[in-house]
Amino acid sequence: MKMKNNNLQKEKKRFAKLISKKNKPVSVSNGIYNRYKNPIITANHAPLHWRYDLNAETNPLALERIGINATFNAGAMKWNNKYVLCVRVEGVDRKSFFAMAESPNGIDHFQFWDKPCVIPQIEGNPDTNVYDMRLIQHEDGWIYGIFCTERKDPKAPKGDTSSAIANAGIVRTKDLLKWERLPDLVSNSGQQRNVVLHPEFVNGKYGLYTRPQDGFIDIGNGGGIGFGLVDDMKKPIVKKETIINNKVYHTVYELKNGLGPAPIKTPKGWLHLAHGVRNTAAGLRYVLYMFMSDLNNITQVTHQPAGYFMAPNYKETLGDVSNVLFSSGWIDDEDGTVYIYYASSDTRMHVAVSSIEKLTDYVMNSPEDTFTSAGSVQTIIDLVDKNKGLY
Repeated sequence: MKMKNNNLQKEKKRFAKLISKKNKPVSVSNGIYNRYKNPIITANHAPLHWRYDLNAETNPLALERIGINATFNAGAMKWNNKYVLCVRVEGVDRKSFFAMAESPNGIDHFQFWDKPCVIPQIEGNPDTNVYDMRLIQHEDGWIYGIFCTERKDPKAPKGDTSSAIANAGIVRTKDLLKWERLPDLVSNSGQQRNVVLHPEFVNGKYGLYTRPQDGFIDIGNGGGIGFGLVDDMKKPIVKKETIINNKVYHTVYELKNGLGPAPIKTPKGWLHLAHGVRNTAAGLRYVLYMFMSDLNNITQVTHQPAGYFMAPNYKETLGDVSNVLFSSGWIDDEDGTVYIYYASSDTRMHVAVSSIEKLTDYVMNSPEDTFTSAGSVQTIIDLVDKNKGLY
């Protein structure tokens, strides 16, 4: 039996063209990184066999059965010489799930693996929604995935169908295929988001970057990037959190901030990529910023340039949640190249390319925030004076 329309054949051709499309760097650059012209993963990259019943008898009209809304906030790592992303895929039913996608070069030709990831559930307390997994290759030999697990707030008043509780869910794997579920993080904070595992042991323990907050959306008395130690990831209990990078009035991280991927170790220090959030008349604005911490004391921030490292350009401001850049993954390659994977407006994935050398220079030698307008002016004047005779 043949399908009654050729819609699926057209989709197959469009899909083949999409995943084979080459990506090119944009011509405008600040020298620190290069953006690329095309998003690397979109909802249209979801395989057709996820979305269509390919059997002509049960789908004679060749209609899409399962819709995909967005692909964003991916963790990243190099695996079997491929650039692999653990993508947050959101269906039209608003449920997010994880799926692995790989590329031979890190900038284009990304394709999803055959099936989405199967995340084991905690008995008696299943996840309602899961998202924003960070992938961490830890020195203990495991690959950890730490993600946000969302459940309805059991204390919500009757009729309140939106109040939720966010916490850090934890899985681990040896092959990115079979995942072992560990208990959710236990901390003294009301809720947790943007929890990231440090890739090395810290004084013989597991180090976790946290983002404590009072409510599901509202930070309350929380906020800032915290750090705590865990004795055993099978019993992940953080007894004490120390804020190592705080939110600050009238900055790009005024309202809240959180670590993105796990930091990269360099000879000069640990490079950190984070997101900062401020309020505007048009709503919340998410940008990326960087800082460096000491090699021997990772809770001590040694350098932090003023302002944002990367903000949404015009096209990137458009999407389901506008004016947002968010990163959960980057890959530092053997040759010193760094692939920065970021999502725009909770809709699509992009890549920007830099290097350890450039990022280290940027973080260590860019002026820090003076926190006043007069200070910003003086910073510019200092550079002008330094450049006398050179322009």
